[in-house]
Amino acid sequence: MNLKLINELSVNDATEVFLKCCGCGRWSRDMARARPFSNDEELSKRADHFFSEMTRLDWLEAFAAHPKIGDLKSLKEKYNATKNWAQNEQSGVEGISDEVGQNLASGNEEYLRKFGYIFIVCATGKTANEMLSILNARLEHSTETELPIAAEEQKKITHLRLEKL
Repeated sequence: MNLKLINELSVNDATEVFLKCCGCGRWSRDMARARPFSNDEELSKRADHFFSEMTRLDWLEAFAAHPKIGDLKSLKEKYNATKNWAQNEQSGVEGISDEVGQNLASGNEEYLRKFGYIFIVCATGKTANEMLSILNARLEHSTETELPIAAEEQKKITHLRLEKL
């Protein structure tokens, strides 16, 4: 898909495309209605503009569209529409040791209990050990500190996915 094709889609179809980039319905609908985009830079700027309007609930909706880091079973079952992107984004967890995998799983559960949403990190280019280190560091944050960090990671992921379109 390219920008020309995105601009030609119906609003509903464009919304579905944008939902694959960011799981927030409002953001995706806003992006679909903002078309046509004259170039990739405009697309990116509009994405950022609509990110700036997102509420806590919008961010939580977007986070819920992701599998837990390292949860390859979940990738296959629940997130079929974006599994190829997510698998590539999380390629650093393939072939990890059982110990690191267990530490990621338990850290993810602790993060979910503490913050109420899954650990979000732009995993592209990161090893499992790096993600585990980031997870452990972010577990030390307060709720107020962590949400903006998770939102920035969501933005990075979304921009990568927009580029893949």
